[in-house]
Amino acid sequence: MSVRVRYAPSPTGLQHIGGVRTALFNYLFARSMNGSFILRLEDTDRTRSKDEYVQNLYDTFKWLGFYWDEGPDVGGPKGPYIQSERFALYREYAQKLVDMDKAYYCFCGQAKLDQKIATPAAANAAAVADVDSQEDNAQAESGYGYNRHCRSIDPAEAQRRVDAGEPYVIRLKIPLEGSTKFTDLLLGDIEWKNADVNPDPVLLKSDGFPTYHLANVVDDHTMEITHVMRAQEWIPSAPLHMLMYQAFGWTPPKLCHLPMVLGQDGQKLSKRHGATAVDEFRKKGYLKDALINYVAMLGCSYEDGRDLFSLEDLSRLFKIEHINKAPAVFDYVKLEWFNGQYIRQLTLEQLAGAMTPYLADAGLVQASPTPIEAALIAQAAPLVRERLKYLTDAPEALRFLFAEPAVPAVEEMLPKKLDAAATVRCLTTARALLVEIGVADHDTVEAAFRAKAEELGCKLGDMLMPLRMAVTGTKVSPPLFESIHALGVEKALPRIDKALAVLQAAG
Repeated sequence: MSVRVRYAPSPTGLQHIGGVRTALFNYLFARSMNGSFILRLEDTDRTRSKDEYVQNLYDTFKWLGFYWDEGPDVGGPKGPYIQSERFALYREYAQKLVDMDKAYYCFCGQAKLDQKIATPAAANAAAVADVDSQEDNAQAESGYGYNRHCRSIDPAEAQRRVDAGEPYVIRLKIPLEGSTKFTDLLLGDIEWKNADVNPDPVLLKSDGFPTYHLANVVDDHTMEITHVMRAQEWIPSAPLHMLMYQAFGWTPPKLCHLPMVLGQDGQKLSKRHGATAVDEFRKKGYLKDALINYVAMLGCSYEDGRDLFSLEDLSRLFKIEHINKAPAVFDYVKLEWFNGQYIRQLTLEQLAGAMTPYLADAGLVQASPTPIEAALIAQAAPLVRERLKYLTDAPEALRFLFAEPAVPAVEEMLPKKLDAAATVRCLTTARALLVEIGVADHDTVEAAFRAKAEELGCKLGDMLMPLRMAVTGTKVSPPLFESIHALGVEKALPRIDKALAVLQAAG
């Protein structure tokens, strides 16, 4: 059987870095083995699942540029699979377990559970054991559970009560003794005492909705999933799932629980560390290739001495045995470095296209730039390609090209060792040079400015600083002469004149 893996998110929130890494590792493993990558929406939690989160999932895949293998978006005949459309299948398999005496009908509504439980600890258990809860998977990991009251009911009596219309749930019969063993491809052999597994968890709720555990196991089996790669936080669910596979008589998929992603403080990555939702990284101006490259290397190695990998490279080189057991630490500084590297790999045409939406969001150009705006963006691209850390840096760096800056305050234009009168001389001389020789040949212009600075008895930087402030409105800008060339000397001169007027009034 060929490799089949799945990414099975619950659409109860935005896609975040941990989820993207899980999806990416599954995708890369499938590609490395010439297998299939499946997408499944585990939306059994109907109170928290929202259409906006489903759309965010699709948008995330579209932006990152890798897709599942079965589904209308890629021309396939199936999927993405949606659990809420498969409830009849889950009911059928829950009933099969009852028929095989591996599960039983339970008639203990919450009121009855409250009456049967006397100890404080048991009362706490009852609080999380609501048989109609949409969060039954939380119960499974809580350490609390059911007292197995209905397990001893005669099957014929139980069926009579069902036929009479009495509300019920279906619970799995967890073995009362022994232990459950399984082998994790990354962590090795794991053994769990059956006494520590949630006692007889609910599989099918009274409204006919499956719990997470039933739907998960049935789907993985019917979809012929061969390997389950998921976060280590799901390890406590694994013994229960193994017991369900045993009850059905099915061969379970191979498990690989991925290490957690932590922040620099050693705690699980969260909003307090910075951006975690993929949308935040996109809006911040990260390139998808940089994010994919960095996330793929969170806890996994590829080739020594190399940092930059295309998605195709990663697909070819990925191996489960290269995943680290230890948690991965998310380093925003390292990701910033990756982003800068990928920005510099863009062609000027690609960079212009990538910057345009951010320039438009800042109100500097139209969403569909005019020919004049498009030409100016193209001229601007080489000015910032070596300087951008994020695409969101582009509007501030290039604002002077699209909008006239405010005239700087006098103190902002004065070099440290020059007064207003000396600054006026420098700026006046600079203006005359621009009129005389222009800025087309940047090397010639710089040499001319350097010679004039020597004549004036000042440093080149002191001469250029007020010119930069006058033209761009900031002390930090792209290369000055290239910037003036892109703006045009005819547009730069009025800005210089306004600055000179302010300086002269102060002098």
